[in-house]
Amino acid sequence: MRQKIAAGNWKMNGTAPALTELDALAAGLPATPPLVIVCPPAPLLIPAVDRASGIAIGAQDCHTAPSGAHTGDISAPMIADTGASFVIVGHSERREDHGETDAAVRAKAEAAQAAGLCPIVCIGESLSQRETGETLHVIGAQLAASLPETISAENTVVAYEPIWAIGTGKVPSVAQIAEVHDFIRAELENRYGPDVGAAVSLLYGGSVKPDNAAAIFEVDNVDGALVGGASLKAGDFLPIIAALANS
Repeated sequence: MRQKIAAGNWKMNGTAPALTELDALAAGLPATPPLVIVCPPAPLLIPAVDRASGIAIGAQDCHTAPSGAHTGDISAPMIADTGASFVIVGHSERREDHGETDAAVRAKAEAAQAAGLCPIVCIGESLSQRETGETLHVIGAQLAASLPETISAENTVVAYEPIWAIGTGKVPSVAQIAEVHDFIRAELENRYGPDVGAAVSLLYGGSVKPDNAAAIFEVDNVDGALVGGASLKAGDFLPIIAALANS
């Protein structure tokens, strides 16, 4: 069975006091939880690793190079050195705010794998692309250019996040989510073979909340969620984790 994953992306939110949410999260996990990952801002990685119990810690981005003259950037080996085990790459906010291309995302994913991290590779279409019927074309192109050649269930996670649903409260219909996740699964199986393609966990992201999580997790080929705002508070994130555990 594929790994069920509930990943929380804190984005540019949280200072040291916010780490108490990790305590509340750990205390409220179901008896048989899915893999829970929290990705706090970079300054909180080390204290989060030290504090987390039963929760994996990930970063929100990494540089393509292992070291060098890249002021303000963080390399994958540096992230691994903190004790973190995951890193988000290719999030739409990075693609838009920093002009990251599919090629750059792929290079970051490769750098993460080389450092022993598991990249969570994000893909997703804009509202205009959705409205003009380009969704599957866009997703296919992003998959082809953003994923490394060698992936496995252990070293790569794919997250579908429609850009128009991130932080907006808008959520695609169950049918729309199913169409894209089925397409991604087929593309992975075609490219990497049925064994690998069927084993990689696919996450849905985009305004996932306690009141819609259960319906989303009922969709075939949805193996978990990449959660934004609702992951900042344990009281919001725990019901989502519980819904995944029960799916």
